[in-house]
Amino acid sequence: MLDNKNVSIRSASVGAMDNNVYVLTAKNSGVQVIIDAADDLPRIQALLEEGAADLYGGPAEAAVRMIITTHSHPDHVQALAGAVAATGARTAAGAEDIPAIPVPTDVPLAHGDVLDFDGFDLEVISLRGHTPGSVALLYRDPDGPAHLFTGDSLFPGGLGNTQKDPQRFDSLFADVFERIFEYLPDDTVVHPGHGSGTTLGAERPHLAEWKERGW
Repeated sequence: MLDNKNVSIRSASVGAMDNNVYVLTAKNSGVQVIIDAADDLPRIQALLEEGAADLYGGPAEAAVRMIITTHSHPDHVQALAGAVAATGARTAAGAEDIPAIPVPTDVPLAHGDVLDFDGFDLEVISLRGHTPGSVALLYRDPDGPAHLFTGDSLFPGGLGNTQKDPQRFDSLFADVFERIFEYLPDDTVVHPGHGSGTTLGAERPHLAEWKERGW
């Protein structure tokens, strides 16, 4: 768990592909947001209960304001229907990916949108290439480094898979370079869709290498 002034961030690795699920909890209101209800609904519910334990007087599920899907690939939505049924929360995803998500999406997201959750904001950053509607979510901690939830668009060591398609790679590289590395400082913490986290500072020296190799 990462414990910031306004928000706690919890995560779990779930499913056969070790997807990361993230739960953000506002400390002043108890409002919770799920990023990528990938799999293992009981584990997601446990994260919600942990987040709500000291902050909210009612059922943890009742505090969930939104479930955001970073992109439409099946391994990122296996528990989405169950999480919606359990919480009644609204769903959100990049507009271009909505047709491929097997659960209705309430809020189509576009680059630059800001989502207000009664205690913290998440800024939407569109990163086109891994899928057409992939998004990252940015939380700006007022007293520490920013936190960026990148789905499968940015990992330690490189970008997300673009199936060796040069156009898709060029699109993703351009968005990651312009909308992340030129926009955010090196201490920004990256929370990817699989595996361990990193920082922009750790990855920045390798940008030219990624562009040269094309993946």
